[in-house]
Amino acid sequence: MTAVYDCSVESELLEGLRAARGAIGRGELVVIPTDTVYGVAADAFRPAAVQRLLDAKERGRDAPPPVLIPGMPTLNALAETVPEVVERLVKEFWPGALTIIVEARESLAWDLGDARGTVALRMPANRHTLHLLADTGPLAVSSANISGMPAARTAADALAMLGDRVSVYLDAGSVGDASIDAVADPGSTIVDATNLHLPEGKLRIVRHGVIPDAEIVRVVGAELVS
Repeated sequence: MTAVYDCSVESELLEGLRAARGAIGRGELVVIPTDTVYGVAADAFRPAAVQRLLDAKERGRDAPPPVLIPGMPTLNALAETVPEVVERLVKEFWPGALTIIVEARESLAWDLGDARGTVALRMPANRHTLHLLADTGPLAVSSANISGMPAARTAADALAMLGDRVSVYLDAGSVGDASIDAVADPGSTIVDATNLHLPEGKLRIVRHGVIPDAEIVRVVGAELVS
């Protein structure tokens, strides 16, 4: 049975977080707020739960979901290496709308789809979701919408698209920057750092999101961005 919890009401927030933790523990899906859009979340270490997430979005394994984490220690635990350039970026933009693609540790027992040994990581700037992540650990999270449809800026938008495919909805009101028009991407900026180990390796901006390209260049230098 699907339940929606109003995070602006303290009692509902606490009940909703408990319900979300329980749903994640059972391999079910939860819709959560972030600083950009609403996301649909699953336990990153349960392959069946990640597949449920992909099925709910009507998305294939060729589009593996990013993983939301509670902070820098988890980045170090999940990434094979954390280049100094990546450290600079996350220090500047985390928590926030920056997703970094890195090489995943080979020892990780997960299956996010056809990720080819990489993982996209982000620490979101939303206190409710960070509280949940502190309890659950890393969550596979993708925008809470059917693939090809607009990203959800409200829990109601997500509910209209995903319905009872999701067990728990945490409603934190409208999220993201309302000044971003429908054509612009309201999601996080995604930067691929997996080529930095190569002699001429550079960062590659693979999605132009909320953080402008110029801000990435400001932090790392134009010579390190392709």
